[in-house]
Amino acid sequence: MQRIGWVIKVKPDRIEEYRRLHANVWPGILKMIGECHFTNYSIYLRELIPGEHHLFSYLEYTGEDFAADCARMTADEETQRWWGVCKPCQEPIETAKDGEWWADMEEVFHVD
Repeated sequence: MQRIGWVIKVKPDRIEEYRRLHANVWPGILKMIGECHFTNYSIYLRELIPGEHHLFSYLEYTGEDFAADCARMTADEETQRWWGVCKPCQEPIETAKDGEWWADMEEVFHVD
């Protein structure tokens, strides 16, 4: 099992829309998340400084080939439509790598 954390900004004027979308995630999206071996998946919202909000996600990957499962998810038409409604709510953080939407976070501590 691999633990993964990501971070991205959420636009202040889109916070309620993002909450609404994630209160009613499409069934096909939930199915694809499971089929791609993403478990214990959570997204957290935090205003870090006044007017600047970030989303932090955590998941556990239980599959054998993370890159292949991510490619499968990316190729899924319903996932593409879902991202099409979610992406306008988001913007990458300033330190994201080229081409990175959700930026990887480094795990610095874990205890079972």
